[in-house]
Amino acid sequence: MQPLLTVDIEQISISERIQLAEDLWDSILSNPESLVVTESQKQVLDERLEKHQTPPEDSSSWRAVKARLGNP
Repeated sequence: MQPLLTVDIEQISISERIQLAEDLWDSILSNPESLVVTESQKQVLDERLEKHQTPPEDSSSWRAVKARLGNP
């Protein structure tokens, strides 16, 4: 596979690499309609959202946690 860049990425500073990553994401986000989400990816996202929105059965209130820690 041919590298896309002619610069050795290890030779640029961390801050320049972070800026490069940000620039790459910005270039992708400038055309969001070109992003394709497959049905499989949608299913995973839906499952994660449902799990996030469902309160865990083994959770405790903040008041109960503080009481267990000895902080009324």
